[in-house]
Amino acid sequence: MSKKIKELELSALRKTFGGVKNYVVLEPVKVDAATDFEFRKRLREKKAKAQLVKNSFAKKVFDENGIALDGWAGPTLLVWGTDSIKELSNTVDGLIRDLKKDPKAPDKFKVRTAVADGQPVTMELAKTLPTRLEAIGGVLAALLGPGSQVAGCLTGPASQLAGILVAIEEKKPGEGGAPAADAAPATAG
Repeated sequence: MSKKIKELELSALRKTFGGVKNYVVLEPVKVDAATDFEFRKRLREKKAKAQLVKNSFAKKVFDENGIALDGWAGPTLLVWGTDSIKELSNTVDGLIRDLKKDPKAPDKFKVRTAVADGQPVTMELAKTLPTRLEAIGGVLAALLGPGSQVAGCLTGPASQLAGILVAIEEKKPGEGGAPAADAAPATAG
């Protein structure tokens, strides 16, 4: 392969994977054309993409993007493109299970690893990582929970005192309390 063609392929990979931080790295093993077509079609339905890459080029592009990944041997299929690593890994895992029709048949796709925000993680961990919105919701719940309890502690006694004052104010003068303030004669002055 000429140097010019290698540089063109590298620039295409840089453009494709620039800014992408969530991947699932697979190894296709004896995948026939029908299985490959079905796998990619279902990925497109889930807004995900897959690309078979040359290991040396992918390793170089990943190193440039700050993603340290080991095990670049054999055919490598990169899957990326959904909003979160959780959605992506669950999608890929579900597709792999669906495409394996015969339980005795060997796996067509072997999962090597997943990459979440540029860090390699196991596929099992990637399936449980929170999405961006779930993480924001968790942080907000952690902040608002104790804050609402503090606000309740501060407003609770004040509201009780206000209720007592309203009850005293509404009491009639004949019920044995102090005479109401408006019963006092007004002085002209």
